Amino acid sequence: MTDLKIDKIDMKILQTLQKNGRITNQDLAEKVCLSPSSCLQRVRRLENEQVIQSYHARIDLSRITRHIMCIATVSLKNHTQQEFKAFESLIESIPEIVECYTVSGESDFLIRIICADMNRYLEINDQLVGSSSYQVTINSYVVMKENKAFEAVELNSLRGNVTPTNI
Repeated sequence: MTDLKIDKIDMKILQTLQKNGRITNQDLAEKVCLSPSSCLQRVRRLENEQVIQSYHARIDLSRITRHIMCIATVSLKNHTQQEFKAFESLIESIPEIVECYTVSGESDFLIRIICADMNRYLEINDQLVGSSSYQVTINSYVVMKENKAFEAVELNSLRGNVTPTNI
């Protein structure tokens, strides 16, 4: 965490934007009780400070194409910095790997893969295992149903304020 000063109004702005990135500045300003110019100034500051990193559209892939989603845990046999960096570079080179986390516990990485079909997933799996000079163990889980998709983080609960905001 940095020395960045975030007040309650900034938190309201962030909470609102993560739920609706397309809200107009006018509507956002009204929601957080600021003038439009003051609101825009705060949003720009949050963007410049990299608190707001980007804006995205969430797409319902099932409406436009067939696909599968897999979650996989990956363990490297040797835990050298060189092997971790090489594996991370490999992950970056595969566009179907949409998320990757270094984790503690039995596995070293948790990855989420979204690809066209099981054949493509097997190609990715072979690429992860075969193109490395190190030994890798992969445990895969095909997602049958997405029960709760990520939408937003309840920011107040992370800051020790247990009352959810109703923005």
